Amino acid sequence: MSTETRFYCNSKALNPAERAAHKELTDRLIAARRKITEATDGYEFQFDASAISFPDLANWSVAEAKCCPFFDFHLDLENSGGALGLRLTGPVGVKPFIRLEFAVPAK
Repeated sequence: MSTETRFYCNSKALNPAERAAHKELTDRLIAARRKITEATDGYEFQFDASAISFPDLANWSVAEAKCCPFFDFHLDLENSGGALGLRLTGPVGVKPFIRLEFAVPAK
């Protein structure tokens, strides 16, 4: 019996219009990142709250969860909306997938 974890994206989870909107929002999130912190089981991203709203981040997470059900999403809204964060985690081995899919720069 294999214990290997496989990561996959369900390409049929979103219709073409939803996929296009999700791609646009993903690009906005990547552009609005201000800080990336590596965690043992994933990454934490801090965003410019003037460029991305909490509802944007929540909507992105809901759509991403449909495509990639192996992720765990942890959303943070602090300082009266001035600090916005996402901790993206998952099973062992997910970090390389996150680095690739979310354009995490090499150290």
